[in-house]
Amino acid sequence: MGNPAPSVRQNKGHPFTITIPLKESQELNEKEDNVQHEKCNFMTGEKSFRNYFTCQQCGKRFTRKENLEVHMRIHAGEKPFTCQQCGKSFINNPNLKIHLRIHSEEKPYTCSQCGKSFKHKHYLDDHKRIHTGEKPFTCKLCGKSFINKSKLKSHIKIHSGEKPYTCSQCGKSFTHKQCLNDHMQIHTGEKPFTCQQCGKSFTKKGTLKVHMRVHTGDKPFTCKLCGKRFISKSNLKYHMISHSGEKPYTCSQCGKSFKHKQHLDIYLVNY
Repeated sequence: MGNPAPSVRQNKGHPFTITIPLKESQELNEKEDNVQHEKCNFMTGEKSFRNYFTCQQCGKRFTRKENLEVHMRIHAGEKPFTCQQCGKSFINNPNLKIHLRIHSEEKPYTCSQCGKSFKHKHYLDDHKRIHTGEKPFTCKLCGKSFINKSKLKSHIKIHSGEKPYTCSQCGKSFTHKQCLNDHMQIHTGEKPFTCQQCGKSFTKKGTLKVHMRVHTGDKPFTCKLCGKRFISKSNLKYHMISHSGEKPYTCSQCGKSFKHKQHLDIYLVNY
């Protein structure tokens, strides 16, 4: 048999033509379907990459075949990496390593401005925005901005009215699972977080952390108008009303307004 018919490829931008046998051309095309291919713009010198590894179930694309293989475990439900301490399993070894910091309490990522440490780098990245004031995630419905995407997603539920988490004992619903977990402790009376200095117990770890500032004297929230400092953000917000003169709590019976909710509550008792 004779030689296979040639296939001609013209590389635009170059003054020459490359002739490749048809069979070799087909093999090359098949290979390119499964390989990350680097393209270079000869005018600018910029490089761009095309992703060739695509998940057939969800369409997500990857630059490396091994990343696709790990991703496929999500669809298969496969979690081959198991924590020897608690039995929780993960789809890859890096996720297991991150999880192990829960048991070791290792916090390798430290803020250079305040010294606070974190288990994960993205927690540190979010935290840094507290210092810079950066809030890149903005609600399209009301314009309110947030330091990370999860806080924005959480906020969106206020507009949608979505409350997918319901208490099995009283039927009250919540926008977030953690809010339901905190609520359940009202029924159980459980206060699992105890201060080692004074013995006071709390339903939430965050409340204990705020309480510990009473002992340490730490007041990280500062009023920009008068310089007064507070142990919690809620205390600062409460204080800011004294500067603004705002009275957001109004009696529905007579229209009288108050700066603070507890003042309205007292008024309603005696109304």
